[in-house]
Amino acid sequence: MSSFAQSVTPESRVLIIGAGPTGLGAGLRLKELGHTNFRVVDRHPYIGGLSASFTDEAGFTWDIGGHVMFSHYDYYDALFDRFMGDEFSLNERESWVRSFDRWVPYPFQNNVRYLPKQAAYECLSGLIKAQTGQGKIASHKDATNFGEFIDAVFGEGIAEHFMRPYNFKVWAHPPEMMNKEWIGERVAVLDIDRALKNVVLESDDFGWGPNNRFKYPLHGGTGEFYRRMGESLGEHLVLGKSVETIDVDTKTVTDADGSTAGYDILITAMPLDVLYRDVLTGEVPESLRARAGELKHSSGYMIGIGIKRPCPSTKSWMYFPEDNCPFYRVTYLSNYSPNMTPDKDRYYSLLCEVSESAHRPVDGEAVLEETITGLENAGLLEPGEREDICDSWVYRAEYSYPTPSVERDAILS
Repeated sequence: MSSFAQSVTPESRVLIIGAGPTGLGAGLRLKELGHTNFRVVDRHPYIGGLSASFTDEAGFTWDIGGHVMFSHYDYYDALFDRFMGDEFSLNERESWVRSFDRWVPYPFQNNVRYLPKQAAYECLSGLIKAQTGQGKIASHKDATNFGEFIDAVFGEGIAEHFMRPYNFKVWAHPPEMMNKEWIGERVAVLDIDRALKNVVLESDDFGWGPNNRFKYPLHGGTGEFYRRMGESLGEHLVLGKSVETIDVDTKTVTDADGSTAGYDILITAMPLDVLYRDVLTGEVPESLRARAGELKHSSGYMIGIGIKRPCPSTKSWMYFPEDNCPFYRVTYLSNYSPNMTPDKDRYYSLLCEVSESAHRPVDGEAVLEETITGLENAGLLEPGEREDICDSWVYRAEYSYPTPSVERDAILS
C-alpha cells in the first residue's frame, strides 16, 4: 500500500479537482480501497478532460487530439478490459511522415532511404559525424537542451529535415527552450549501423515504439473509456462545478456559485501556474507563486474534417514537419473504429492538430480554412475533394501540452 493510501483515514475528506484520466484514476483507487468520503469535481459538463470525445449533430465522433490506448501497466490494462470488455478494436499502427512530397514510413530517421538521394545523403552524413564526435555537439551527454540533443544524436541532416521543424510544430517552442530529460520512449534513437543497413539493403524499419499496436473503443471515441470510468464513481462525481478559490489555511474550497466545502486532502489536476496564480489563497509563499508562473505550456487546436467519400487509405496517422500546412499531425480517425462516422462505407474523417504559443501564433478564425488548404498541399485532399467535405469541428484547448522547458524540473522541485 502506498504512503498516500496509508495517510487516508476513514474520516479524511478527499477532494479531487479534475475529471480527466488523473482525477478519475485517483477516485477509482480510493473507491477500490474502500474509502467513501471523497468527491471528484470538474468544471465541464462532461467526463474525460482532454481525453473526452464528442459526437456532433452530423454523426461524426471527435477526440481532443490523436489518442490511442496502449500501456505497459497491468493495472491499466485490467481497467480497460473491465470497462470496455470486448467493445474495442485492436489496430496495427501504420504511421507516416510527409516529406519532400512523398510518404516516408515512421520513424523518419529509420527510413531515410525513401528521401531524395541528396537529402538521404545529408541525413546519413550528419548521423555519422554526430555519432563519431564530429558534429556540433560532441556527445548527447554534453547537450544542455533538446535542440543540442537532436544535433548530438541525429546530426544536421535529420535535424534539418525532420527533428527540428517537426518538434517546433508539436511543442510550439524552439527545441533550445526544452530540456532533454522528457524524451524516454518518445524519440527513436538510431545507430549508424542500423541506418546504413536500412539504406543499403532497402529495409523498412517501422515497428519501433510502445504504440505499434493499440486498442480503441468501438463506440464513442477515446472518451468512452473515461466516461464509463466516471460513471462507476456514482455520486462521488460532480460535473459543472467550477472551483474559484482554495484557502490553504482553512482548507476550504469556494465554487463559482458561492458554495463552500472543506477538505483534508486535496488532489488537483489544474495547471500549476493557474492554481498558484489564480486559485490558491492564504499563506502561500510568493516565491512559489512566482516560480509556478514560470512554467510553460502550449495551446492546441483540434480540427475535424468529415468527408463524404469512402476512406482512401489504411493509414493510422501522419506527421508533417514542413511549413506548407499548419498541422503537425493528422489522424484517419475513421480507421480506428467503424463507428466514428455516420456510415463507414460512405464517409471518413480526418483529425488535424495545430499547436499554438507566443512563439507560434495561430489565427483562430482562419485555422479551419488554413487546415483544409494544408490538407490539399499535403496530398490528403485530392483536387475537387474539398467539395466532398460535409462536416467540420474545431476545438481549442488553452492548456494542451505542458512544455518540458529547460528550467521545468528545477521549478517543480
